[in-house]
Amino acid sequence: MNTYFGLIVIGDEILYGDREDRHQTHFRSLLKEHGRLLHRCWLIPDQQESLVKHLRFSIADQLPVFVCGGIGATPDDLTRSCAAEAFETPLQRHSEAKLMIESQFGEAAYPTRIKMADLPKGCELIPNPHNQIPGFSINHHHFLPGFPEMAWPMAEWVLKQKYPQQENRFTQRSLLVLNTPESALVSLMEDINHQYQGLKMYSLPRFGSQGSIELGLRGDGDIDGAFEQLKQQLTKQKIAFQLST
Repeated sequence: MNTYFGLIVIGDEILYGDREDRHQTHFRSLLKEHGRLLHRCWLIPDQQESLVKHLRFSIADQLPVFVCGGIGATPDDLTRSCAAEAFETPLQRHSEAKLMIESQFGEAAYPTRIKMADLPKGCELIPNPHNQIPGFSINHHHFLPGFPEMAWPMAEWVLKQKYPQQENRFTQRSLLVLNTPESALVSLMEDINHQYQGLKMYSLPRFGSQGSIELGLRGDGDIDGAFEQLKQQLTKQKIAFQLST
């Protein structure tokens, strides 16, 4: 069962600062609510070669992925054609999507809006409650509009339909190490990483009048046992620390 998800956000407007990305924060929270974790997030330009390359890498990695942006009908909306190329399947007019767009816009669906029904062969539709123009799924990659107002309820639908709720066993604990260089903690971190499967140690230095390091663990292993060992080892090595509040 898939615990980890990827997120790809597409659009020059985000990379160049015309708009701020809101997807990463939302998808991290949404996935957590469903017992899943955001494993990676990419920001990709509206550029054919780059998008195809990243999609091919993502396909090979075999994680489920949400892809936001670029499925409209303007010349800079390249995601539909790039998805077809990356999945090595033709782009064709989807009969159900065609009917949805015609029903929504009537004669105004032509000649431009109807292009949004040209989708990779074999894909499944994702309903769009905002304007009835669907997204699509193919091989655990779920393609959504860039607009959060559309993408987020569509992603919620995908999770409920395709990925049953599961318990989120991922957790983390940390403490503050005082007056100690980060280099002095490396051996200890390596030992605990080696002993406790499913956990990863991390260190986050804090700068200020009194330097400190947030030292912690995250993952889905025996975090309580590992945290106790961490405290014992710090005490044994006479490294001052305080528990995080």
